[in-house]
Formats: sequence, C-alpha cells, structure tokens
Amino acid sequence: MKKLLCVICSLMICFAVYAQQLPRVKILATGGTIAGKGASADRAAYKAGSLPIRDLISAVPGIEKVAEISGEQISNVGSQDMTVDIWIKLNKRINEIFKNNEADGIVITHGTDTQEETAYFLSLTCRYDLPVVLTGSMRPATAISADGPKNLYDAVTVAASPNSKGRGVMVVFSENIFDGRGVEKISTTHVDAFKSPNSGPLGQVYDGKVVYYMHDLRKANKNTPFDITGLDKLPNVAVAELYADAPSTAIDAYVASGVDGIVVSGLGNGNLNKANVEAVTRAIAKGVTVCRGSRVVSGRVTLFDETDDAKLGTFVADDLSSQKARILLMLGLTQTKDKKTLQDYFFTY
Repeated sequence: MKKLLCVICSLMICFAVYAQQLPRVKILATGGTIAGKGASADRAAYKAGSLPIRDLISAVPGIEKVAEISGEQISNVGSQDMTVDIWIKLNKRINEIFKNNEADGIVITHGTDTQEETAYFLSLTCRYDLPVVLTGSMRPATAISADGPKNLYDAVTVAASPNSKGRGVMVVFSENIFDGRGVEKISTTHVDAFKSPNSGPLGQVYDGKVVYYMHDLRKANKNTPFDITGLDKLPNVAVAELYADAPSTAIDAYVASGVDGIVVSGLGNGNLNKANVEAVTRAIAKGVTVCRGSRVVSGRVTLFDETDDAKLGTFVADDLSSQKARILLMLGLTQTKDKKTLQDYFFTY
C-alpha cells in the first residue's frame, strides 16, 4: 500500500512539474470574424465579435497541451471599428502583463480588416521582447470549416516557442508567420488572406512545430523611441489616396479639419499630379507634415525620383503601405516635427 501511495505521489509530482513547465500564454480578445456568429453555417453573412473569449478557447482541442492558457476580453468589435483608443489600451495591457510577469507570450485575436495596422502599431510601441502574436479568421466561428480554431492553435504555438522571443510583434495566419511591419491583407474573402509582398513570411508553423527562415532587421519593440506610456491620444494623421485626375479636395479638406499630418497615397513611386502638388504645398505652408506613400501594393517610394522632396518639403514612406505609414507618422510626431528625423524613422522602423 505504501509503495502504491509513493508511486501515485511521484506521478502527481511529475505531472505538477510538467504542468509548471508549460509556457504561459495569455490571449487578449478584441473581437473580429474569429469571434463571429452567423445564422447559417453555409452563408457568408455573420456578426463579428459575437462570441466571448472562453468560447474561442474551448473550440480549440489540444490547446491546453501547448501552453497554460488564460484569457481577457479587451474589446469585442469588428476590426473595421478598431480605434486608436483600443490600440493604446492593448499597448498598456501588454506592457503591464510582461512587466508583472503574468505571461511568457501573448496572443491577440483580431478581425482581419485592420489586423496589419494593429500589429505594426504594437511592434513600434511594445517595450518588451517577449512574443506577441496576432491572429484571426476569414470565416466566422459558426461556418463550415471555420479557420479560426486552427489559426488560434498555431498562434499559441508560436507565442509559446522560445525561438519567438526578440522577433517583434507577429501575425500568424494559414500556417505562415509574418512580421508586423511587412504583413498586408491581400484578399477580401480567401482564407489565405495575408502576405508580406516585399519580403515573404518569417517562417511557418505546422504540426505543432515552429520554423523560422529569416529575421526582420528593422528595429522594433523596446528598440524604438515610441514609448507611449502616459499618452491617451496620438497626433491626428490622415491618408489621402490619389487616382487619375484626382482633385485636391481630400488634402484641402483634411488641412481644413486641423490634421497634424497627411500621408498621400500617391501614384506609382508616390507621384502627385499638379493639383495635389499645389495642395501639398499649401498644407506644408500651414504647418501640416506630409509624407509621400504609394497606393501600389509592393515596392518602395524613393527620394528624389520624379518628385523633389527637398523642394516640396515632403519625405517618403519607403516600403510601408500608406496605412502603416500613417501609424509611423502618428508616433513620429509624438517625438518631433523635424523632417530629417522623421525620414530617418521611416528608414529605420
């Protein structure tokens, strides 16, 4: 009897040690399609952000073997309604979790519409090198072959991997691992909805394995100057997209509304037609900071091509999409309005 009790105690101790050795991953839920609920499993219509985080976790078999899971509901919105306020709330909570040693990694469930923007914002403002991984789904939780549970399982696997430390904020989708800076949503409906057009994925996650092929060399996390601790709002920056024969209406209206900065999503290599060159000139004369981006999905906007940036008073977004250039400009303006320094930010982060 004593021997049996000893064996049982030993097994219990071993189980306890094993359980303690699992990485601690905290899931922060914001809503989105992954928490969506539809009236029919075979129809696209659904309401985003309908399911609470406990339902998302319970729908993923085996996740408890990957990590010690805990969860919090930060918001419950479709990501078309994502706001700067929620970004700041996420940033503060993430930094608090790591400061207080509440988790070894964090997964954020998020709608796909603005997932790439949230990822880049957090990659610039989080002050810790521990893994932060965003994921979501293209099909609601009630759909046939919902992709959310697999993406969530993979995201937890990546967040729990010791090899994920120091890689900045990442996005995991369809077994690919993307850096928060380069990832873009490239499909409105397909489940394989994300790519990094300029660099490709950092790696892949499959069969419970995490494999990295490359490392983003851009500075991120605590290696940026964008510590927003204590801030409850950011400078107001807008995006004005150009097209053939575009008038200056958008830029003029943004200036009149009192914005601090504008990213012009220009043509080709960030080119502006005559009407918008004149609008940019007026904007800069009124103290508005202007960055030249491009509506083109890949490549970069270069200095001194068809546009003389020194003469015009602009600087370029490099290879950032216009929506991500907006984020960097918002954060950059919390530090300075000096154009040379702002340009250096775009080449560094």
